[in-house]
Amino acid sequence: MKVAVIGLGKAGLPLAAVIADSGFEVVGVDIDERKCEMINNGINPIPEEAGLDELIKKHGGKNLIATPSYEDATDCNVFVVIVPLLIDEDHNPDFRILEDAFRNVGKVLKKRDLVVLETTVPPMATETLAKRWLEEESGLKLGDFYLAYSPERIMTGYSISRLKKFPKVIGGVNEESGTRAFEIYRKFIPNLHLVSSARVAEFIKLIEGCYRDVNIALANELFKIANELGVDFYEAREYANHEYCHIHLPSTGVGGHCIPVYPWFLIKEMEKREKFNYVRLLRVAREINDGMVNYWAEKIVLECMKIDKPLNDVKICIKGITFRKGVKELYHSRNLALAKLLMEKRLNVFVYDEMFNKEEIEKLGLKWIEPNEADLVFDAFELKIAWNV
Repeated sequence: MKVAVIGLGKAGLPLAAVIADSGFEVVGVDIDERKCEMINNGINPIPEEAGLDELIKKHGGKNLIATPSYEDATDCNVFVVIVPLLIDEDHNPDFRILEDAFRNVGKVLKKRDLVVLETTVPPMATETLAKRWLEEESGLKLGDFYLAYSPERIMTGYSISRLKKFPKVIGGVNEESGTRAFEIYRKFIPNLHLVSSARVAEFIKLIEGCYRDVNIALANELFKIANELGVDFYEAREYANHEYCHIHLPSTGVGGHCIPVYPWFLIKEMEKREKFNYVRLLRVAREINDGMVNYWAEKIVLECMKIDKPLNDVKICIKGITFRKGVKELYHSRNLALAKLLMEKRLNVFVYDEMFNKEEIEKLGLKWIEPNEADLVFDAFELKIAWNV
């Protein structure tokens, strides 16, 4: 059996490496030719991913071959699709990348092949959109091939360990597809659970993200209330948390490709069905978390006004602009949004992040500074404001 992994990003490449390390021949398909070249030369293009260096050095160019061409995957029996699904300004999913991947898989699909989608998608996308794209391009019908869904459940920086230890689910568009997918996936995913359908597997991933988003929103709201009352939120949280209560940590909001995106899939689906009252909590959580940049901008401005300088002359350093500490990703970063909001207010804003050098920061249209050279530093990950004057 030979496996194709479509998409060698921060989720796809670790998965491809783990599959190769389990003894399978793997063809990784990615449009980035430079990345493919690095992998085939045993060089890891995601150095911050723990454990990936070793696997790419061991398997890259051997039983893990990276290529920009789908034709190189013609003799594969299993196709795992794990490409991005972004949302537009109105929070609607943009399926263009995903559709292109499935239609290209359809062109090389054969009878009895298995296709598994791992990208997080709106409910029923596997059984409707993915199925239709494959059937239209291949000329086959479901039953000639198998189709299943198994959401990725990794955490960037810990992907290898997550794939080897964390519970993972898989479900088929029909019973035969689910059984077939489970039997194959269990050969490289140790902690695997078969659920009744692809739709259930899709919903599992979405509600996991919604749970996180709503609980972070609660933490952010309680944090603001605590500050208003003169209460140490962190002390209160320490003793409030126990077996039956887990208050999350507050933040500048929620960023990345996952948590701020997934609730919208359910919100939009319910809005299409005119069930607006079914998603009130999910929508409010999104508003609270996205609104945290305004809260922190106000706090920072008030602190700047305590410094004996004209407000526009105060050097403000936002320390940490990635969406999560230690991950060189800016997608939906609320820390970056905070820096840009302060810039829009015509304040003297600089940024610092250990993941970026000065040139990279300046290419983003931002000003770089060492924290000790600023008048005021906001640590975006510790949520602390410190003066240097």
